[in-house]
Amino acid sequence: MPRDNKTPLIQKIAKKATATFKGFRSSANGDYTADKLSELISLVTEVRAGDLKIAPRKSKASSGATGQSSPVTYMHICETEVFSMGVFLLRRGASIPLHDHPGMNGMLKVLYGKVSVRCYDKLEDSPTVSTVPPLFEPPLSPFQIGSLRRSVLRSVAEYSENSGPCLLTPVRDNLHQISAVEGPAAFLDILAPPYNPDDGRDCHYYRVLKTVAEGQPDGKSNEQQQEEEKGEVTWLLEIPQPEDFCCGGEPYPGPTVAV
Repeated sequence: MPRDNKTPLIQKIAKKATATFKGFRSSANGDYTADKLSELISLVTEVRAGDLKIAPRKSKASSGATGQSSPVTYMHICETEVFSMGVFLLRRGASIPLHDHPGMNGMLKVLYGKVSVRCYDKLEDSPTVSTVPPLFEPPLSPFQIGSLRRSVLRSVAEYSENSGPCLLTPVRDNLHQISAVEGPAAFLDILAPPYNPDDGRDCHYYRVLKTVAEGQPDGKSNEQQQEEEKGEVTWLLEIPQPEDFCCGGEPYPGPTVAV
């Protein structure tokens, strides 16, 4: 039977995502485990750029805030109360800054290229006076103390089209930074439930801080420093969306998804 007569893979993914996440309510321990996601993970692992009629593009210099001129572009596929799904396109050297997904589960599946993903976990919503280190480099102003968050760096990994999806839950790997490696990249993005500021699910951006002691040169390579940072307490400062980051939009060219 011709492939065009079959249900598109992206439609199967949408149907399975609805069944998997319907009725989900975020809570401190309400994240999904891998066994509950196994069927959806299997489907998402299969998806390739060609299934969505997307192909790698030549890298161009960014010069604006929309569409092809943006370092990062989003193609919206679908959204319901249960989940949202779309594709992010990253130009060579582009990065999506460190951000969170409050009370949300997520999947990131690379369609072409390669991305590096740094994942953090929050240890608490806000620090107490006794847990705040005395000195940061550069120094913080008093009003910034309330925007500090204690966290740990859980993982630093690279993903390609042959990799399985990168997963996040409300309590695990919920904050991450995504960067294109070596060239342009694209990935399918599924979030459940979707961002919704009216329901407490707004996107927040963060900057990794260094204490004065950490800011001193020690002769270690970046790889050594990253290994030592994993599992160690890291301090994040909530910040406005970085001025040098913009995300444009363009139409999704793949099969229509009914939800």
